[in-house]
Amino acid sequence: MENPCLTFVTPTLLAGDKSLVNVVAHEIAHSWTGNLVTNANWEHFWLNEGFTVFLERKILKELADKAEPGTGEAVRQAAHLHGLNSLKYAIEVFGEDNPLTALNVNLDGVDPDDAFSSVPYEKGSTLLFYLETMVGGPDVFDPFLRSYIALHAEKSITSEVFVNYFKSQFPNVEVDWETWLKSPGMPLVVPKYDDSLQQKSFEAAKAWSSGEISVEDSKSLSSKQIISALTLLHTYDNVTLETVEKLDATFHFGDSQNSEILFAWCRICIKARYEPIVDKALKFATSQGRMKFVRPIFRDLFNWNKYSQHAINVFEKNKQFYHNICRSMVEKDIQAHQANA
Repeated sequence: MENPCLTFVTPTLLAGDKSLVNVVAHEIAHSWTGNLVTNANWEHFWLNEGFTVFLERKILKELADKAEPGTGEAVRQAAHLHGLNSLKYAIEVFGEDNPLTALNVNLDGVDPDDAFSSVPYEKGSTLLFYLETMVGGPDVFDPFLRSYIALHAEKSITSEVFVNYFKSQFPNVEVDWETWLKSPGMPLVVPKYDDSLQQKSFEAAKAWSSGEISVEDSKSLSSKQIISALTLLHTYDNVTLETVEKLDATFHFGDSQNSEILFAWCRICIKARYEPIVDKALKFATSQGRMKFVRPIFRDLFNWNKYSQHAINVFEKNKQFYHNICRSMVEKDIQAHQANA
C-alpha cells in the first residue's frame, strides 16, 4: 500500500528474478495519481487506480528498454493484454450487466468495499490506452498527462473534471464518454495490443491444454510468460485431471516461489479437481493476506463440494489474520455460497 513517505509492500513480491516489480512501480506511481491528484469519492476510484496502472506500465516500458533497448513498448502492451484476464474474471464474478462493473459507479446505498474489484484498475487503464491511441500516441498523450497532474495537484476531483480537461485539450477528438464511464461490462473498445511477447504464452497454454507437455517449455518461457500461460490455461475448459498431473510432475509449479505462478497454478488445479493442491492452496491463502490471491482461492474451494466446508473451517480458524476488508469480503462469499447451496 502506498504512502506519501513510505510504501509498504508484501513479501509475495519477492520472486527472486524481479518479475513482480510492477507492483512496486504501481505503488510509486500512486505518488502522482492517487496521492497528488485524488478521486473525490469512491464513485470515481478509477481516477486513482486506472491512472496508476497506466503509469505503472509506462514505468515497466522504461525498465525494459533500459535492460534491452527496443523491447519496452511490447512489454508495456503485453502487461495491458495480461490485465484483460483479471478484468474478464471480475466481470464474470459480478455479472456483465452489474452496474458495479462500470467505471463511474453509483454507490448510493452500496458499501464501497462491495464494489472493489479489478474493474477500476483494468477498465480504467484500458480507457487511458484507448485515449492515447486516439490523440496520436505517447508523444502527444504523455505531455497531456503531465499537464493534467500539474493542474490538478493537491486536489480531489471527479470523472467530470478529467473529461472536461481532456475535451479542452483535444476538442476535435470524439469519445463516447457516457458509454465508457457509465456502461457495465467489458470496455467499449479493447485496443489491439501488441501480442508478440504473448505468443509463446498462447502457444504453451494451447499445447498444455491438450496434454502436449515438454520440460523444455519452462526453459524457453520467462516468468511473466509462464504466468500468462497459466492464467490463460485456467480459462480453458478442456484441461483434464491427467493433464494437470502431468504438468505437476513436469514443472512442479506448486513449489514455485513466485506468488503469481503459484496462484494461477492453484486455480487450475482446483478447477480440475486435483486433490493434492488443496493443502498447498489453503497454506498459500492463509500465509499472506493479499485479497487478489485469498478471495479467488477460497471462492474456488467453496465451489468444490468435497472441500467447501473444509475451506470454510480453515478460513474461520485464520480469519483474524486478515485485514478487515479482506476478511469481510470472504465472509460475504461464504454467505453467498451457503445461500446457493
